[in-house]
Amino acid sequence: MLPNRFDQARPFLTLGIFLLVWAFLPMAVKTFTRASFFEMQAPLVVADSRVQDLQNYFANQLHSKEELRAAGRELAGTVRNNEFGVQQNQELQADILRLENLLNLPPLPAFRFEAARVARRDFSAWWQRMTIRKGSNYGITVGDPVVYSGGVVGRVTEVHRYTAVVDLVTSPTFRLAASVSGDTRPISYQGGLNDPFRSPRGTVEFVPLDVYATRTAPKHLVTSGLGGVFPGGLTIGEITNLESSPDGLFKIGEVQLDERLGTLAEVTVLVPLNPEEF
Repeated sequence: MLPNRFDQARPFLTLGIFLLVWAFLPMAVKTFTRASFFEMQAPLVVADSRVQDLQNYFANQLHSKEELRAAGRELAGTVRNNEFGVQQNQELQADILRLENLLNLPPLPAFRFEAARVARRDFSAWWQRMTIRKGSNYGITVGDPVVYSGGVVGRVTEVHRYTAVVDLVTSPTFRLAASVSGDTRPISYQGGLNDPFRSPRGTVEFVPLDVYATRTAPKHLVTSGLGGVFPGGLTIGEITNLESSPDGLFKIGEVQLDERLGTLAEVTVLVPLNPEEF
């Protein structure tokens, strides 16, 4: 006998009823359900990340003593360079403070640096995100900037109790006010549609007509410090080509991003000390 048509359509009917009920649920119920799902899922994500850390620990035990000594010498050199950089940074901060007092300027936003391990990466052509192993338990809030040694990583978009989701600078949903290094005029940066197997790229808009960039002579793109929580001067990438926009008033172009963004194991969250400033 042929199956009943109603039996064939039952899964679609059930799905339709569920979607209809979900559409009319109060927003508070939807938010609570979504947050509860992520909180239940978080221990599995964190546990998987810690297992990978344990695997790396035992893998490092296989290195010879000579390799460990070489790594120690290299690390010692890095520490010495960082100590010198810290001293220079303290002198620059003192100069900035003197200028603020002399010119009666408002102080620059202050941040607390919160290092966090990467628990999971979620890359597709439509978005690039990562989950870190710290959340509201460390004072992280939505909108906090995330950086690493090479510059901008992204922005925190979701915060849960023990984890947080970061929208990467490579993602099409990421926008930021930027500027060419040495030029104070603001331009607009946006992540691009990135293939996981290609070098990450972004786009720039509203670039002044007198700015030129090519692959052989790229322009360094940095944060402008305007219209958001990112401090100015952080590296975004390199503008590799520019062409006239359709209206002819500005230029548009492509930005080459750092390939390390897809393999980061640890990042730093800039937690504002005075959130009301933003």
